[in-house]
Amino acid sequence: MKTKPVLSLEDVRRIASAAEAEATKNGWIVSIAIVDDGGHLLWFQRLDGASPISAQIAMAKAHTSALGRRESKGYEDMINQGRQSFLSAPGLQGMLEGGVPIVVDGQHIGAVGVSGVKSVEDAQIAKAGIAAL
Repeated sequence: MKTKPVLSLEDVRRIASAAEAEATKNGWIVSIAIVDDGGHLLWFQRLDGASPISAQIAMAKAHTSALGRRESKGYEDMINQGRQSFLSAPGLQGMLEGGVPIVVDGQHIGAVGVSGVKSVEDAQIAKAGIAAL
């Protein structure tokens, strides 16, 4: 039987705190979602003033990144390069930059999704959160 690391509540809190700090430092008002490797929500926060739709987009980006085991930007790039049929991929709704997988010891254990500012800034926030691990 194989074993792999899993996110603890303390890990998730650490990621969320670092992501929020990165957003706050830059004056960015966003929603932050953290999911496990199956895309199940472990943590969500919508900073004061973040748009309601950012909540759904952040969760979708995290879910897509976790299931695909890659940054959600990869899907956005495929679509922008003409592979529009990928829009019909089952179970993937957040195919926009800002979903980043959490990889520990080569194992994908979850993802962080952020929405509310430019997509590259969303990804920066997610990566700052993951770096806290």
